[in-house]
Amino acid sequence: MAQHLYHMVEAAQWKSCKAQGTPYYPPTYEADGFTHLTADPALLLTVANHFYTSSVGDWIVLVLDASELTAEVKYEPAAPVGNISSTGVLGGAQRQEAAEAPPEPLFPHLYGSIDFAAVRQELPMQRGLTGSFLSIEGLPAALADGASNP
Repeated sequence: MAQHLYHMVEAAQWKSCKAQGTPYYPPTYEADGFTHLTADPALLLTVANHFYTSSVGDWIVLVLDASELTAEVKYEPAAPVGNISSTGVLGGAQRQEAAEAPPEPLFPHLYGSIDFAAVRQELPMQRGLTGSFLSIEGLPAALADGASNP
């Protein structure tokens, strides 16, 4: 398992959970059955722009110490977020079923809430006027450009 995992969250929702000491579950947890994470922070802007450009408000990226998560993490194929399909999020066209096709990437899914003690950083996401996600403040350039954690 990667040392760090990443989760995007609406800043107001995260701050509210922290202030009240209530467990954090994303709005789609009940529909999805888990919390979406990634081990590759280079994917975060692509994912944000696929699923969340119509959202209003500020977003942050939580940098999680995977060893501090108490809920189970399973690596599984990409899945919809709520009622929005994940098809095409990682490269446009849907993958063809062929012997030479590379295997689909697996993503960490957290079957429970995010432990506050696991959060190492809260990084603000910068957005454009149309709602697009432009950058993540404080994310080292090497990670943002695709050098994922071991």
